[in-house]
Amino acid sequence: MQFLILSDLHANWRALEAVLANAEGKYRQIVCCGDIVGYNPNPAKVLEWTRTHCAPVVRGNHDKAVAGVDDLESFNDAARESALWTIGKLNQEQLGYLRELPAGPSLVPDFQIWHGSPVDEDEYLSTAQEAAPLFANFGAPLAFFGHTHLQGGFFSKYGRVGGIPQVPRERSEIVFELEPDVLYMFNPGSVGQPRDRDPRAAYAIYDSEKRTVALRRVEYPVKETAAEIKDAGLPEVLGLRLFVGF
Repeated sequence: MQFLILSDLHANWRALEAVLANAEGKYRQIVCCGDIVGYNPNPAKVLEWTRTHCAPVVRGNHDKAVAGVDDLESFNDAARESALWTIGKLNQEQLGYLRELPAGPSLVPDFQIWHGSPVDEDEYLSTAQEAAPLFANFGAPLAFFGHTHLQGGFFSKYGRVGGIPQVPRERSEIVFELEPDVLYMFNPGSVGQPRDRDPRAAYAIYDSEKRTVALRRVEYPVKETAAEIKDAGLPEVLGLRLFVGF
């Protein structure tokens, strides 16, 4: 079975379109590690696509804030402004969908998904040191998460914890063969707002039969998305950061 693993779509329809075109024919099921909305100009369109095509989906912090499950106190000015703008662009049914999204972890045949960490959906896992104690909370040998917008991840082999790199700028894919007796925690990266200094949309494909995870990157029309952000009246910095992936 082949799974398309998405995270942090953040209402970026053009990036999502590019990912789907790039991944065409390579998967049978789509799962999402959260943050469907926020930052970008197409929340309703991305939400409706996610509701129709992804299962399971776990909630992200932007999903919670827009749905009213959580407040906006922890958000910076641009994130807060985009969340308030997003609320005005969604109808009650769509807000209800976000409100009903479950917290992770969620189990998908032989792997788990969550947004931040297995013990705190809002926790940022950016280093192997942060990830190390969380391998004790695994319900499966493989997991996918998001939240940081940093493609890569971590592994634990006989008690040694190390990092998994993102796709280099000169390549579009890295394929990892999963070893027995090793625990893996992959971040597919962000579809809609990468922060690993690579502006290309990021995603992953897991093949449960071949026991491989492919981290992938694909270019999309950033200029057009940035123009849509400006035209929508969203903070212009949200468009500018897409050009540098930070």
